[in-house]
Amino acid sequence: MKTDQDSMLDESTLEVQLSQPDIPTVELFRELEGDIIFLGIGGKIGPSLAHMAKRACEIAGVRKRIIGVSRFSNPDEQAYIESLGIETIKGDLLDEDFLNSLPNAKNIFFLAGMKFGSESNLSLTWAMNALLPGMVAQRFKDARIVAYSTGCVYPMVAISSGGSKETDGAIAVGEYAQSCLGRERMFEYGSWKNNTPVALIRLNYAVEPRYGVLVDIATKVRNGEPVDLEMGYFNAIWQGDANNMVLRSLQHASVPSNIINVTGEETLSVRAVAEEFGKYFGIQPEFTGKESDTALLNNATKSFELFGKPKTSITKVIQWTANWMKEERRILDKPTHFEVRDGKY
Repeated sequence: MKTDQDSMLDESTLEVQLSQPDIPTVELFRELEGDIIFLGIGGKIGPSLAHMAKRACEIAGVRKRIIGVSRFSNPDEQAYIESLGIETIKGDLLDEDFLNSLPNAKNIFFLAGMKFGSESNLSLTWAMNALLPGMVAQRFKDARIVAYSTGCVYPMVAISSGGSKETDGAIAVGEYAQSCLGRERMFEYGSWKNNTPVALIRLNYAVEPRYGVLVDIATKVRNGEPVDLEMGYFNAIWQGDANNMVLRSLQHASVPSNIINVTGEETLSVRAVAEEFGKYFGIQPEFTGKESDTALLNNATKSFELFGKPKTSITKVIQWTANWMKEERRILDKPTHFEVRDGKY
């Protein structure tokens, strides 16, 4: 694919870009010992992340068993993942017998969790986000674990602060964020108890033309709906760049567990991004509310030191997203609720 163009041709072209491993990722898999399991592979990030691992192995000339585990409520999703050359196992991770029946592997990526509708089913939110991590940490105590978390465990910070750092204390607002902090604590406990190397990825936010904060803002602008400015600033990173960083985090799993913020280097303005989309769509954006002095922001300096800065600019992703939507291509229709300030998703 020509990455200098302003639009993606189709979803298969997009998948190629999202799953393109960079040279350090290929080198990681050339030396990596053991097979790989992606727990909770279904959804927005899992397929391209696992596909990138598969492609990295192929380029490196190594053979590994790569397994994706999910409930696969949509059979088409399971078929698609298998078409990428990834083995799948269907089942409920909260079922202890099923979890214990999974094959052993030296490398575990934990993607399972619940956000959307979390307020309407708080017990399931806590089960998925806190109970399950404890179960996984015990089941795969002899593996290396990379687990997705979220920047939502941080408090709001001043816009000029540059964002929260990994050394800042967590102040989780709302039960979703609290349950995600519970997820971290369970993996931290497993790391300490069992001497399991763990990396915790505080992601905030991954974007691509079908999903993410950029799609949320673009949809409002295109539909003539007011864009909420209460959460007036945010961070974002191209999902392909995030995928490379997350895979390479295997090298930085440690005891005690290692927290890594993954996001872009810019503090983005909701108003400015909306106005940029307005130019592409020929629409003057409407706004509601007023920018606050604080926002949920992450400082990714540590990840840049470990992995380098993102290779794909947000300006380019805005172009891709605008043209994708102008061409009326499929979007996932799963709002991020990035504008929420009270933690109720």
